[in-house]
Amino acid sequence: MNAPVLAAFTYPGFDPVAIWLGPLPIRWYALAYIGGLLIGWWYARRLAADAALWGAVKPPTATDLDDLLVYAALGVVIGGRLGYVIFYNPVYFLTHPLDILQVWRGGMAFHGGLIGAAAAVWLFARRRGLEPLALFDLCSTVVPVGLGLGRIANFINGELWGRETTVAWGVVFPQAGPVARHPSQLYEAALEGVVLLIVLAWAVRRFGFVRPGLLTGLFAIGYGSSRIVSEFFREADEEWGYLSGEWLTMGMVLSLPMILVGIALLAHAARRKGAGEATR
Repeated sequence: MNAPVLAAFTYPGFDPVAIWLGPLPIRWYALAYIGGLLIGWWYARRLAADAALWGAVKPPTATDLDDLLVYAALGVVIGGRLGYVIFYNPVYFLTHPLDILQVWRGGMAFHGGLIGAAAAVWLFARRRGLEPLALFDLCSTVVPVGLGLGRIANFINGELWGRETTVAWGVVFPQAGPVARHPSQLYEAALEGVVLLIVLAWAVRRFGFVRPGLLTGLFAIGYGSSRIVSEFFREADEEWGYLSGEWLTMGMVLSLPMILVGIALLAHAARRKGAGEATR
């Protein structure tokens, strides 16, 4: 255990509740989910309306994307909650099953939300006669918006803090003791949000959606790699701790399959004949 150090920054003590609507608290984390879905929906509509990006692939209509927003929201919330229950705290919830419904007390897992959203998108694509991988590509391009906002909300909530550090920008989080820690939430917001958003924005303009699976593969590799890098600075989850030594975490374990799936999708897209070329 490192000795306490003087941090350059003291946690500002944000209120996790953004506003009160009478007796109803509206939390920053909820606003991050809502903001991510709405901004992502707006961005997806703009990309879907650009026929030059789609070639011969059938794009979703504006009405399709309006309806998909509901599917995606349900998939993220249900999958995120069940992912937390299964991946991070199964023993507790086996003995307290009714607590699974208490989502307002916190406890969401990105990997579970991803699986839930993927299932919702696949089901929606099949019902609307759309190419599932092309729709996954569209969603993958906009997901970093929600990821970045969610990590900022983690910082505001003073949760999921980093490991102890002596760097000048270390932060003392009230619930994490008197030592300075990496603001790993902001590292993740930068990598999973800003950097990944820029990379995918470039890729969609360069390649379009004519090779379904390409952008989804890039997203899976980009997110998985960013999460693994961030985990070296993030404190291990309380429920699991370190799985090996003081470096291997559950977040790393869950991210590795994403990278492998991403590589497989890139290989699949490279073999598949493009449905027309995107006009650039």
